[in-house]
Amino acid sequence: MSTVSDYFGSMVFDDRVMRSTLSAEVYASLRKTIDEGKELDIGVANAVAEAMKNWAVANGATHFTHWFQPLTGITAEKHDSFISPSPDGSVIMEFSGKELIKGEPDASSFPSGGLRATFEARGYTAWDPTSYAFIKGKTLCIPTAFCSYGGHALDKKTPLLRSMEVLSREALRILRLFGNDTAKRVVSSVGPEQEYFLITKEMYDARPDLRFTGRTLFGAKPPKGQELDDHYFGVIKPGVAAFMEDLNEELWKLGILAKTEHNEVAPAQHELAPIYTTTNVATDHNQLTMEIMQKVAAKHGLVCLLHEKPFAGVNGSGKHNNWSIATDGGQNLLSPGDTPYENAQFLLFLCAVIKAVDDYQDLLRIAVATAGNDHRLGANEAPPAVISIFLGDELNAVLEAIETDTPYKGAEKTQMKLGVDVLPIFNRDTTDRNRTSPFAFTGNKFEFRMLGSSNSIACANIMLNAAVAESLRIYADRLEKAEDFETALHEMIKKTISDHKRIIFNGNGYDDAWIAEATEKRGLLNYRTTADCMPHLMDEKNVRMLTSLGVFTEDELKSRRDIMLENYCKTVVIEANTMISMVHKRIAPAITRFTSDLAAQASVKKGLFPDLACGYETDLVKKLSALTDAIAEKTADLEKAVMGLQDAEDVVSESALIRDAVLPAMCELRIPCDRAELLTAKSYWPFPTYGDILFSVK
Repeated sequence: MSTVSDYFGSMVFDDRVMRSTLSAEVYASLRKTIDEGKELDIGVANAVAEAMKNWAVANGATHFTHWFQPLTGITAEKHDSFISPSPDGSVIMEFSGKELIKGEPDASSFPSGGLRATFEARGYTAWDPTSYAFIKGKTLCIPTAFCSYGGHALDKKTPLLRSMEVLSREALRILRLFGNDTAKRVVSSVGPEQEYFLITKEMYDARPDLRFTGRTLFGAKPPKGQELDDHYFGVIKPGVAAFMEDLNEELWKLGILAKTEHNEVAPAQHELAPIYTTTNVATDHNQLTMEIMQKVAAKHGLVCLLHEKPFAGVNGSGKHNNWSIATDGGQNLLSPGDTPYENAQFLLFLCAVIKAVDDYQDLLRIAVATAGNDHRLGANEAPPAVISIFLGDELNAVLEAIETDTPYKGAEKTQMKLGVDVLPIFNRDTTDRNRTSPFAFTGNKFEFRMLGSSNSIACANIMLNAAVAESLRIYADRLEKAEDFETALHEMIKKTISDHKRIIFNGNGYDDAWIAEATEKRGLLNYRTTADCMPHLMDEKNVRMLTSLGVFTEDELKSRRDIMLENYCKTVVIEANTMISMVHKRIAPAITRFTSDLAAQASVKKGLFPDLACGYETDLVKKLSALTDAIAEKTADLEKAVMGLQDAEDVVSESALIRDAVLPAMCELRIPCDRAELLTAKSYWPFPTYGDILFSVK
């Protein structure tokens, strides 16, 4: 019987395979490209391509594809077979270095936000040698970047790689000032925790809203939801356990470090957490994880829902982005050590993050902005839209001591004594975990908790890498010119704390009083919706920072703003039209049919028993008739709001109309429909209820 170690990474052309299939000279050259960014020689590329093809064919692959991440938010691939014709009528298997390095997919149907004209269909994919190729099904997948004919980035990987490069460059400048002359690179690492819902395929197929939009647009609260907290970390149901077992196996074959699995808070909600790895690899792995979750679920007669808020009234699904930075030698630059007060290098990097998050709150909010995530933020245990940093008592005390030039007494180690002799005694951590904070320090990394479950993690990490790199650039520029490094360093840390302490909050992020304090007293931003925040991508300070660092061009930024707003608008319009269709075709007829049958029954009873008041039937008919009228009125209002979008001058104004007119009209329509569901006999209601769906998996 094979063990996990026997098949882990078996479908990946990783370092182990490269060592065994490439000559020492080719392997060394490729490693220089991967580790140091050296240019790849075509001869080396040909040798790698031949080895990669032979390995893939031996593992059952018949095709190859340049696997990339366009601005649709999902991955894309075009498959080509390895076969080439032979003079004798047979075929040979070929794959060249040229095919490995560059692909040429048609770019005409991918979002470009105006970066190319309609007739400019050509696009290019370029091999990313820092992310291992892998086999999916019978196809060798080669991770690549994607650009237009004019050289503009049309994907999420290219700016992510740029942000990693600039972060490394600026962090190395700081390390050199502290005497570190051995580090060659600084790498950002991420471990994205992935939340999701599992429901049966039968329930999914019976709900047009789930099929068309990924979330339920109607649905009354069930008698039991998550009130008892009995699902969180509860015993995993057999059907879910079987899914998780198969999912782990598929992920492990692809070298994805799936580590933790458990039930989440809401019924039918679960989580998978990996060990964190290099950011671009983690991004690839998370995209694969979402895809494989859905494929494995289908094999088990299930559907994996990745929408941020598939069910109203219970927890939504996020993706906690655990981010840290380390040298190529393995030194974690966000590790405080035993005496953080004396660790000046750590304190400077910590201050760089604090400054970055405060200066670029808007960019971090923009990075997680989608129509789906707007429903999640600030509701049912998701962090609020206001960004703040949780540091914990010890680090907070350290920073206060530095700001006020007072001695730091140090944190006492508290022993946890549980009152039972056989249980171990252990030291309590000096820092708690604040689950309400959007951006929390958790020992040696930051957990950015605002990402939605369907988001690519690329966007958040691009902005985080770039913002921190900007802080480090400012620090390096000043410290490199300082006459007295120690004095300048102390003053810089002190000034950062004083200037940016408004972003630090260790309390309850769900408290309404905090939101008022954050916005009214501290001046923090509160962009509740995508329409509120996305236009600020083009604010002068943001454009200046991102373009000066070379992470984006101004045209690329404008295209992303327009693409994200266009996607927001299209998503909500699809939802609105789905609501209208469900009401006209299913909900209104069902209520009318039940009301008519109820009235007929009352009439029959009256005829048979004239003295009966038929109060129940009469009262229910009146209530349902009133709700039917309200539904008709609210449906007409929603139709009018959708039609009003035609008057929008551009995508920015259209998104504002979506926010101010369409979404409120959708909320108003849902209210009478959900009330009618509670009053209509189950045999008449046309869709599975929340109770049916959330407790469908056994």
